[in-house]
Amino acid sequence: MTKRPLMDIALLKGHAPYTLAGFAAFRSVIDTDGAVPARLKALFVAVAAIDRRHLGLARREIARGVTLGLTPLEATAGLIVLTSLRGEAAAMDFADILDTAFEDVQAPAPAELPTAAAGEAEANFTAYFGTIPPPLQQLLRLSPKAADAYYLMRRGSIDANPLSPKHGELLLLAILAAGYSPMAATHVRGARNAGASDEEIAEAVLCAVPAAGVAAWMAVGGMLAPPEEGGIPR
Repeated sequence: MTKRPLMDIALLKGHAPYTLAGFAAFRSVIDTDGAVPARLKALFVAVAAIDRRHLGLARREIARGVTLGLTPLEATAGLIVLTSLRGEAAAMDFADILDTAFEDVQAPAPAELPTAAAGEAEANFTAYFGTIPPPLQQLLRLSPKAADAYYLMRRGSIDANPLSPKHGELLLLAILAAGYSPMAATHVRGARNAGASDEEIAEAVLCAVPAAGVAAWMAVGGMLAPPEEGGIPR
């Protein structure tokens, strides 16, 4: 069964004008150039939709992004981040969508796979987080090879992302907001450190609303408050 855009649902059009008005206002922020370019926001909505297993929404958003100028290289950023954050199944679903959305994509020759030097993962975790989070401390202790694997995937998502460091962090935030994840706090800091304004962070988080509802904003929005009101200090 083909899923229709929300604004076309007759029952909502007849019985829920306030709901549709609010949704349309959210979409007006997401669908137009603002603090973040509209083509990248289409990508952010799509990866958030994959996180929530809403494949129809993801397909529509990638198609919309393509009409706005989204490139295969930019879209690959979503594939990279989904592989790391949400695993093989989510990445494969997104890869199928990209294969349909882009015709005759010429991928570069396969690159040699890098390896992590001794101590490299621990140094990276310390540099990024300030102190090594307890789950990563235990990964380093119990399975050093898996800690290296996590480090390499983090490098792919943040340092080797086809998007700019700022937009790469915002992409991560859209996925984490869709999953109501406490990890979002780390990437609010990461986005700010990469030069993102709070307005840019807000727009990235709002890109999770079509897939995950207003709860996505509620999970993250308070982090942007002034520190004296409980927000994350700059």
